[in-house]
Amino acid sequence: MPASPAFPDPRPDLMLLDAASLYFRSFHGVPDSFTAPDGTPVNAVRGFLDSIAYLVTLRGPARLVACWDEDWRPAFRTAAIPSYKAHRVANPRTNTEEVPDLLVPQVPVIIEALSLLGICRAGSAGYEADDVIGTLTARAVADGSGPVDVVTGDRDLFQLADDAALVRVLYVGRGVRKLEIVDEAWLANKYDVASGPMYAEMATLRGDPSDGLPGVAGIGEKTAAGMLKRFGTLTALRAAAADPASDLSAGQRKKLLEASDYLDAAPAVVTVAPDAPIPILDDVLPVTPPDHEALVGFAEKWGVSSSVSRVVQAMTKAAG
Repeated sequence: MPASPAFPDPRPDLMLLDAASLYFRSFHGVPDSFTAPDGTPVNAVRGFLDSIAYLVTLRGPARLVACWDEDWRPAFRTAAIPSYKAHRVANPRTNTEEVPDLLVPQVPVIIEALSLLGICRAGSAGYEADDVIGTLTARAVADGSGPVDVVTGDRDLFQLADDAALVRVLYVGRGVRKLEIVDEAWLANKYDVASGPMYAEMATLRGDPSDGLPGVAGIGEKTAAGMLKRFGTLTALRAAAADPASDLSAGQRKKLLEASDYLDAAPAVVTVAPDAPIPILDDVLPVTPPDHEALVGFAEKWGVSSSVSRVVQAMTKAAG
């Protein structure tokens, strides 16, 4: 097992899981030879549960929320930029996402596992999991209930990293056991940006083909970061582009001005919502599952007894 990373901050009061990010990675990272007694693949279920066990053991959060996509492609984002995630639409009529056939039936099993374990799951109609995470993070910062660990394989959430508020992003793009701690020093080293919000503005300029965001033509990651370091904010950069007397080059001014419509719309798409309508949650990580007998039956039915046991052990240890 790889050595655990060194964390500069205290253990989190709150851990927020980007659930779809974790179960997609589990599906692709764990062989589908892992099956239930009836032959149904449970690789995503197993990997998801093992990820939770590892993360809870590693960090020992007091509260835990599995954050859910109630709408993976929200109307407010597609209204701003119609190409947003358009290439991942499986059925335009229903706006459903392309999901591997063997993963589809495993998602309800994951939901049942969370319920039987007593782990809070939260979503919000019309919003993505990113927005749920953004909202719960904003609440924790506002009421001083941090530190907060955000677990994701999605770079979009780097914008939440905030040293002063003790918000860390645990990036699992290379796997949960190879997670990277994204804080402001990490962002500066990796992307040459000074903060989470500056990362979001750099990402707006750069674009993201995986999300259908075109960015500003001819402005890549390094150029975008350099411009933001020089002018401070995207607003100030755009003001400089509109000013013929500014010291931006003619070519840079032209690129930014030609992308004005995109730059008007993109921040609302790239920035996670801090105010999704989410009720007050019972998100305390339980010491033990609420119905041990039902959980045992579930684990045996799906052939995931060892994974379930690891989560239960991790929960008990975290409460100690």
